Amino acid sequence: MTDRVLLTLLISVLTAGCGAGEPAPRRIPKVLVIGIDGVRPDVLAEVPTPNLDALATEGAFTAHARTGLPSVSGPGWSSFLTGVWPDKHGVTDNDFTGKRYEEFPDFLTRIEQVRPQLNTFAVADWLPLMEQEDERPTLGPAIDVRHALNGSELGWAEADARSVELAVEHLGSADPDALFVYLGNPDETSHHFRSIGEEYRTAIALADAHVGLLVEAVRARATYAEEDWLILSSTDHGRRPNGGHGGDTPEERTIYYLVSGPSASRGELTDSTYIVDLPVTALAHLGIEADPDWRLDGKVVGLAR
Repeated sequence: MTDRVLLTLLISVLTAGCGAGEPAPRRIPKVLVIGIDGVRPDVLAEVPTPNLDALATEGAFTAHARTGLPSVSGPGWSSFLTGVWPDKHGVTDNDFTGKRYEEFPDFLTRIEQVRPQLNTFAVADWLPLMEQEDERPTLGPAIDVRHALNGSELGWAEADARSVELAVEHLGSADPDALFVYLGNPDETSHHFRSIGEEYRTAIALADAHVGLLVEAVRARATYAEEDWLILSSTDHGRRPNGGHGGDTPEERTIYYLVSGPSASRGELTDSTYIVDLPVTALAHLGIEADPDWRLDGKVVGLAR
């Protein structure tokens, strides 16, 4: 063997060794946010929810997060989606009077403003989140794909099922980067029966089954191995034993917060956690740092450092 051949072989070995030592390409960050309306964490703990439980074991969870005041859906979902409290977004009831979404938009609209190349998706069956008379709903019109369903007309269980079907289809046929899926049946069921009893618990279990379908759709994606999915889930408020809510009791203001995925921290979240932390965490996972001019009240919670 000539010296030239030996040198060529040596260079090949050294080059291959250097390549083997290079870090693997970073997977593409993506976010799925699941909002389940009106879930009391202590009741959630008593209901069989294998899908939420599995997500919690693959991430971080607390049953002691807090929502704002008043503890009703308008301000609750506004804080959940915008990352600011009612004194900023302006919503203090379910009439949405005083809203300031142009100044404090939802996190999907934020994404469209700063990273319009990312693909956003939202589906909700509580209409005010998607449609309001002045054309400025909670989830803004800049979101790439928006589906509005009417739970009052379809029936809330059926509307939730259709919402999930739309999200599952989108996950399988498109390339979304950030999704929000709203499930309203637990809240409406509790209101209807004026109770946190059997019917309410059955509705929570059904919502958990929907969560399982969404997770399955994420993991069935052909490109899943190249993606870093963060799954976030929480609620807008708790409730009293008679199904009502709106006040400042622990039962009404205590909520759960779940973050799951390869980039999530592990175990119980022990720091103070609030509803406004969720959208900030979703943005951070996508590599979008909150601009101080946005005046967000939330912080990043549940991402591994």
